[in-house]
Order: sequence, then structure tokens, then C-alpha cells
Amino acid sequence: MSFGLSRGRTFDVGEVGIDMRELPPADEGRIDPRNWFGDKSNPLEIEIGSGKGTFLLQQSELQPETNFLGFEWAAEFYRYGADRLHRNGRKCVRMVYGDATEFLKYWCEDRVAEVIHLYFSDPWPKKRHNKRRVVQDDTLQTFHRVLKLGGELRIVTDHDDLWSWCEAHIKKQSELFQRTSFEGVDSALEGELTGTNFERKYRREGRPFHAMTLRKI
Repeated sequence: MSFGLSRGRTFDVGEVGIDMRELPPADEGRIDPRNWFGDKSNPLEIEIGSGKGTFLLQQSELQPETNFLGFEWAAEFYRYGADRLHRNGRKCVRMVYGDATEFLKYWCEDRVAEVIHLYFSDPWPKKRHNKRRVVQDDTLQTFHRVLKLGGELRIVTDHDDLWSWCEAHIKKQSELFQRTSFEGVDSALEGELTGTNFERKYRREGRPFHAMTLRKI
């Protein structure tokens, strides 16, 4: 499926883009993604489902001393977003083409991230597809392993059923996280939570939003 993002233009992902298919096999050992950045000592934040890269572009401008790692599984969005970040000179951002949950579960080193951002993930509304939702018992355990002590998992969705699903799974994993209120990201406009393309689209449609922050115990 084409989303018509290229419009005849060739994308250049530059040093921003990373293709998961080019990583060494997971059984060769875990990877510390902080090594993908110029300054490895910077705090690391991860976004799952980066789309066109709007959050990464906006937030990295405000946090130039934070490394941002985004994941996008849709090839056209990945190329568009990584090209956009590359053209804007975002040295502290990397964008991965591939499944974030697979990377975090099988490749990623322990205790590397300060924050994991999960904004408007695909709700997979058909019951037979619910197993594809990002929030599952095992992924919550993976997020807990990847986050540093006190690190945060931040979740926002417009989908009522997905929200109920998240709450139920998080309740089962209550020993892993302390739930707190969600504070809008700094790069969002007034009245917004995240400032992403999806949020702006859904606000125009009048949809309600659900948000929470989970702090690693």
C-alpha cells in the first residue's frame, strides 16, 4: 500500500535511518542502542510508532542533549520520517525500520532508556487481531527491563477498547509500574497532549483521549 508521501521525490534517510533487517542475529548478543549516537552518555528516549517523525522532530529540537530512538514498521512512513529528520539535521535522532517490540524483546540491552513513548498505537480492533496490540503481558515486562529505574512508559490513545485493554493488562502487572497522571510533552501546542499528526487529526474529528504515565518500580 502506498500513502502517496513521496510524490516523485527520492528519500534520503542518511545516518538517521537504521534497518532492523541489517542487524546481526539476536542470538549473537544484545545491542545497546545508545552506541548508535554520537554522544552515548546522553539520556535515551524511545518512541514506538513514529509515523512521519513529527514527535521526534519537535521534541528533539527542545531536548538537543537527549538521544531519541524512533521505530516505524510501515516502510513509506519510515523513509519519509527519517528523510525529514535527516534534512533537518537531527544528529541526536535515529529512526528504525522494523518492529519495536521485537527489537526491544530480542536485541535490546537492559536498563538503557529513560522514557518509552507509545502514542496512538494501532488499536487492532478485530478480536482475532488483538494479539498484535503493543501492550501485552510480555511487552510490559520487556518495557520494564529496558527502562532504567524510575523510567517512564507514557501511553496515549483515542480508542476506548484499546484503553480498557491497556488498563486490564497494566493492572495484572502492577508490581512493575506505578501509575501516575500524564503531563503533555513540551513540544505539544496549547491544549494538546503529544502534538503528533494523529492527535491533531483526531482532535479535528472530536475524538476523546486517554492518557497515563507508568513509572518503573
